[in-house]
Amino acid sequence: MARPLRIEYPGAWYHIMNRGRRSEKIFLDESDYRMFLLLLEETSEIWNVRVAAFCLMPNHYHLLIQTPDANIAKAMRQINGIYTQRFNRKHAYDGPLFRGRYKSNLVSEDEYLLALVRYIHKNPVKAGIVDDLKEYIWSSHKGYLSSARKWEWLHKGFIFSMLSSNKKEWRKLYMQLMEDEEDQEVERILERKKWPPVIGPKEFDNKIKNKFYALKINDEVPESKILAPGIDIIIRSVAAHYNVSQDDILKTQRGVLNEPRNVSVYLMRVLRHDSLKQIGEIFNTKKYSSISSIIERMKKQISGDPKFKKKIDNLSSIISKSQEQT
Repeated sequence: MARPLRIEYPGAWYHIMNRGRRSEKIFLDESDYRMFLLLLEETSEIWNVRVAAFCLMPNHYHLLIQTPDANIAKAMRQINGIYTQRFNRKHAYDGPLFRGRYKSNLVSEDEYLLALVRYIHKNPVKAGIVDDLKEYIWSSHKGYLSSARKWEWLHKGFIFSMLSSNKKEWRKLYMQLMEDEEDQEVERILERKKWPPVIGPKEFDNKIKNKFYALKINDEVPESKILAPGIDIIIRSVAAHYNVSQDDILKTQRGVLNEPRNVSVYLMRVLRHDSLKQIGEIFNTKKYSSISSIIERMKKQISGDPKFKKKIDNLSSIISKSQEQT
């Protein structure tokens, strides 16, 4: 089974959702909700994760979390694993509780965070469970309205500070935020069956692509292709480097050495992990063995020719920078 893309770095923000297996309930009574909230608070302390918002629904949950220690995978393993154990022990059940690995988005530290706080807290109203946010007790909405010590573990101060530097205005501006209309872009993204790995402005998206793609590219992680440099960027960059036209790169000439074409083939395989079939279609080559031969020849040339290796490394760097600027 394909695994979702996970990008971790200190201070990263994530919107996370997990649903019960076959959409079954993961909270059967009030004590289950309290058990999960206690675990959430424990996890925030043990793993040093900052929970800025949450909403527990009968068959799924939403979290907005920041990870100062770049440990989202470990923290979520704690939350999902321990809750499943406690739930099963309490109800005399056995087997998995959740449908699988949690869904997550890496979120930019700007208005998208505010949009997600609103989206998470409004979930019960949108689902028709309550008519007013104040009626729902299993979300962090009440924590934002309360100054009680029991909510000190909730990382709401940062969200408040995004609204105003004046603490006296925080709760009033927060209520205004909740009364605003949903962010259509965020709502559209989260209602897709498959979530994109990143939510944020294009600058943030490009920054993540440029910094983490090379580390995360994996055939088992289909979302990693989203972070890959585009086909057009590779061909355009190679054409400019060799001072040839893009058509010269794409056309086939038997018996004629076409280094720019071979370099493009190689870079598509290395930087994008495209299949031999996909690359063959781009270069109008039906024989996968021909593409494979080009890639193997390129590997040998790179390993045996330091100057050629430097040329390929420079091209890869140019392509990464071009990707960042798109």
